[in-house]
Amino acid sequence: MDHVAVLALFDRDMREGAQPDGPGAHVDRDGRVVRQVAADQGWNGLVWSDLDESNADRAIADQIAYYTGLGRGFEWKLYGHDLPVDLGRRLRSAGFVPEPEETLMIAEVADLSLDVAPPEGIRFLPVTDEAGVHLVADVHEKAFGTDSSRLRHQLLARLRDDPETVVAVVALAGDEPVSAARMELVPGTRFAGLWGGGTVEGWRGRGIYRALVAHRARAAVDRGYRYLQVDALPTSRPILERLGFEPLTTTQPYVYEPRG
Repeated sequence: MDHVAVLALFDRDMREGAQPDGPGAHVDRDGRVVRQVAADQGWNGLVWSDLDESNADRAIADQIAYYTGLGRGFEWKLYGHDLPVDLGRRLRSAGFVPEPEETLMIAEVADLSLDVAPPEGIRFLPVTDEAGVHLVADVHEKAFGTDSSRLRHQLLARLRDDPETVVAVVALAGDEPVSAARMELVPGTRFAGLWGGGTVEGWRGRGIYRALVAHRARAAVDRGYRYLQVDALPTSRPILERLGFEPLTTTQPYVYEPRG
């Protein structure tokens, strides 16, 4: 893989040319930044910027004013190759709080090892309705220890209004949901994104996550996508590398919450 070329394509198609990530959201291009604005249950934030030392602080202040004027917190999704090189420091100085850094990993689907079956005793259930959405959200709450109300709302809305843009699956051990994941498809691009792969404690280390990646990759092939993209935590990066994913850069959320 030509890392420089693929990262440039990712920046162009998935960031500068970003599309709304669900019903009720819209994307604005405001000068040198691209941002998404969504309802309370949606994701609000910056996905792309083209800044330098002369205009970065003003752009940051403008976005704070814009989102706080809407009464919303928001996220600035910072990538390791974004400029200026001290953009993270500038965001912290403006009141943003950094969250854990992840690795942007991309694979060409044709190069992946897809002959991976679920472990013995595990079956995969496609998510197509509200009951399935609740299973996904329940697994994520157990796996990550976080509230999944936003996920419930967004996934249900996508399945209802835009079902061709999402693939979700739950792994069951008998009737017990033990892992879940989804894939978001971006029409008109060559990228599909893998999100939310989480396995509840006690079922980790058995190959379920690896099988879920392969399952979604096969679905991407069937739909004609060339690349798969993942924002990988340190725990999942080794698994993804063994499957054929390559690290291209880092990504880190910087979160701003209105004061008062």
